[in-house]
Amino acid sequence: MSDAENMAVQPRTSERGAATRSSLLAAARQVFVSKGFAEAGVTDVVSMAQASVGSLYHHFSGKADLYLTLFEEFQARQTQRTKQAARSARADGETDPMRVFISAARAYLDGCLEERELAELFLRGDGPPGFEVVMRDRLRTWAQRNAALFEDESALVVVVTGALAAAVSEVVRTGDRALAEEVLAIIGQIRPATSATAPANG
Repeated sequence: MSDAENMAVQPRTSERGAATRSSLLAAARQVFVSKGFAEAGVTDVVSMAQASVGSLYHHFSGKADLYLTLFEEFQARQTQRTKQAARSARADGETDPMRVFISAARAYLDGCLEERELAELFLRGDGPPGFEVVMRDRLRTWAQRNAALFEDESALVVVVTGALAAAVSEVVRTGDRALAEEVLAIIGQIRPATSATAPANG
């Protein structure tokens, strides 16, 4: 085969591989949502994807890898949503860190509602062994990003991060967008203890 022929075949092969991988992930999503991680089987996934067990193991190391890949891709989309919202808020002239945070938090909650089945799946507690550690690490990373927004306000970071984490769980469970807005309005009123206790001028 000539170099030109090889170059022509390679993209088709890569596209076919990418399509198979996407089909397997889409099938895994449906199977995990309907059956839960524990009850789902690799055979369920490949049957729904109309793929072979061999093709699944070519792209993923197994059921847990499928689940974690779905989680990481969901989190990547959520990160993109929140970063874009924060950038837009700043581009519109917003300088108050809390208002920037609320804009990003709204985008995160909107993403949870938009992909509610998937968000609910990850909040169930029915994941592969060690998934709770992954979730805890993700929350810590999220808190660190918030800490960069609220400089030298570690207690404020703990409060708003914890409040939003609780809100995510309840909003995903109920699917209530109005509740999401109410929660954001309350969180938006939280201020550092130093601000709350500072004596009024005059």
